[in-house]
Amino acid sequence: MVLRKMASREGITESALVKQLLGAVLRTSAIDELPSSPTERRGNRDSRLTVRLAPEDLRLLKERAGSRGMASATYAAVVLRSHLRNVAPLPKEELLTLKRSIAELGAIGRYLNQIARAVNSGERVSLPGRQELLAMLKIGEGLRDHVKALLKANTASWRGNAELAH
Repeated sequence: MVLRKMASREGITESALVKQLLGAVLRTSAIDELPSSPTERRGNRDSRLTVRLAPEDLRLLKERAGSRGMASATYAAVVLRSHLRNVAPLPKEELLTLKRSIAELGAIGRYLNQIARAVNSGERVSLPGRQELLAMLKIGEGLRDHVKALLKANTASWRGNAELAH
């Protein structure tokens, strides 16, 4: 019961308190040579980080991670890295969507280049009409605007501006 109260007062679990107490006793003991712990043998001890979150913050973290199809810990690591390096990462799904969009624009560009080459070489070709050209232009402009909006929303969402991300 005392251990539970002490841990609660410190805001940690009972096992974490026991670990701290044991560490304090061992540091002050007269033992000169203690065997190294498994975590010390692993090398980079600082590569892991434990964070305590309020229940509401944890709920928000899970929601945001879920909306991006990511595990909460992965999402938290990406957000932290994004903040530290001042970059707005694109999750795999969003990156694949952008790559497909670029591929579609490339296909339209190749088609228009084939038409231009044929016309310039004097070939007799069936040219797209005004409506088809306007449709291609509208598709290109729409895709451009959509990608701009996607990048803006992506940047805003990584910065926590959920109202700008929609």
